[in-house]
Amino acid sequence: MKYNTREEKGATVVAFEGDVDLESSRVARKALLEAVGKGLPVIVDLSHVVYMDSSGIASMVEALQASKKAKQSFALANVSETADRVIKLARLDRVFTLHATLEDGLNAVS
Repeated sequence: MKYNTREEKGATVVAFEGDVDLESSRVARKALLEAVGKGLPVIVDLSHVVYMDSSGIASMVEALQASKKAKQSFALANVSETADRVIKLARLDRVFTLHATLEDGLNAVS
């Protein structure tokens, strides 16, 4: 898994690429919690995620909980078909704020 973090339009964008799984979930968790720690709204771009398992989802849920404690917004954007299936299977599409595109997510927080 690769990722990059950047600030854009007043939000912290974390973009993942590749597999977000047991092997990479610690790195994903750290990246997400650091993004929340910046104090800006967080948008996670999942457009290039090829595979995601429950440990990847758990990292995102933990970051969502941290953002709620900090009273920050946290959203997923441009979710790949693979990641979308896992999110819906876990019924987390009812928990996360989802945006069809990264631009939609950025517009929602600016």
